[in-house]
Amino acid sequence: MRVAIVAATAAHQEVVEIELAEGSTVAEALERVRAHPAFAGVDWARLRVGIWSRECATDTALRDGDRIELYRALVADPKAQRRARARLKPSTRSRSGP
Repeated sequence: MRVAIVAATAAHQEVVEIELAEGSTVAEALERVRAHPAFAGVDWARLRVGIWSRECATDTALRDGDRIELYRALVADPKAQRRARARLKPSTRSRSGP
């Protein structure tokens, strides 16, 4: 079976396709690409993975055509960033009512 393994950085996205035996798991696929130069910056110790945008465990069985995605840690909390941007802009809504 053929699966794609994807890792995105801030600058670009790396996609590597590999062939695996039927019944292989996510962990087996990751072990095959660990030494690949495209994934040199991946923090394998804190790695979270998913298949087609749904987080999964590394013991999940793969199917032909699956896309394994490697999720990197967030640089900043998106909610905190939005709150900070909202504090900088004054509201355009009237507070006096209609």
